[in-house]
Amino acid sequence: MTGVIESQENKDLRAAVAALGARHGRGFDRAALWSEAAKLGYLGVNLPEQYGGGGGGMAELSIVLEELGSAGCPLLMMVVSPAICGTVIARFGTDVQKRKWLPGLADGSLTMAFGITEPDAGSNSHRITTTARRDGDGWVLTGRKVFISGVDIADATLIVGRTEDARTGSLKPCLFIVPRDTPGFQRSQIDMELQAAEKQFELVLDDVRLPADSLVGDEDAGLLQLFAGLNPERIMTAAFAIGMGRYALARAVDYATTRQVWKLPIGGHQAIAHPLAQAHIELELARLMMQKAAALYDAGDDVGAGEAANMAKYAAAEACVRAVDQAVHTLGGNGLTREYGLASLITAARVARIAPVSREMILNYVSHQSLGLPKSY
Repeated sequence: MTGVIESQENKDLRAAVAALGARHGRGFDRAALWSEAAKLGYLGVNLPEQYGGGGGGMAELSIVLEELGSAGCPLLMMVVSPAICGTVIARFGTDVQKRKWLPGLADGSLTMAFGITEPDAGSNSHRITTTARRDGDGWVLTGRKVFISGVDIADATLIVGRTEDARTGSLKPCLFIVPRDTPGFQRSQIDMELQAAEKQFELVLDDVRLPADSLVGDEDAGLLQLFAGLNPERIMTAAFAIGMGRYALARAVDYATTRQVWKLPIGGHQAIAHPLAQAHIELELARLMMQKAAALYDAGDDVGAGEAANMAKYAAAEACVRAVDQAVHTLGGNGLTREYGLASLITAARVARIAPVSREMILNYVSHQSLGLPKSY
């Protein structure tokens, strides 16, 4: 595992993406930023060079999302399309699937959503009820998914279903690529209070018929393939949260430096300065764990990355929420105005606590996997 000090190449990447983010800013146009980031090679920085990617890993991709977020213009679909779907296809896809999807995912011309969450399963991937049964040379998928991001703008969705093990009769998870216009693949938008460019959808798979080559990887790989996508999802959610927290903190520091009520700017008073310093420390600590998780994942240590990615996501979410809260509090009434752009982050920051897995489920994971404590379920 490499050290936590970034290479000069990654420092240069961070600076270049920060400059891109600064050009777009808080009022960014998602499509325009996605297009420019793609042309500069940032969206596919983690994908194999032979398919048009940058040949890097989660360390590089997390830098891209963090820096865009710190400029106020995060691209949520980066968590899904190149990080989850691109990684799974690069690691487990057939040669045909790689040639068909990876170049487009790398250059941004194709996007892919990820469908795992179900109404009755929540964070319990073992209770997924979307089933896939063989039908001649192909498959038939039936089930429902909820809170699936960006399905309307994605060319396909990587669906987590379950197939029956012929030897044991038990169900095991498998991944299928479902093109957007496949008959029986229905979507309806969920009305969210959170305002974001990427919308949330409920999906219904009503006897969706797929060819044999829609199955990604080995039918018997099961959880290995699934968690190959979930660890990058947690790392990128951490990057999303750290970027948001940094954006809010920067706005608060700027305000505290210039806002003067008594003799000094308000940032000269410890009641203002100390909570902002604490928020900065917590964001930096979360970034260290995110970097550790990315390094372990890129080194091929899926087990170690699983623990670190969950911890990184937990730490980043908590740091983000506290940074946003303190930023709004620092600005007082101005923190709730549209002019300063912080009020909307009060809701957005909570996303990192809830998705893609709740903090309580992460605490369950750590108590069981890291501490060896018994399960309550």
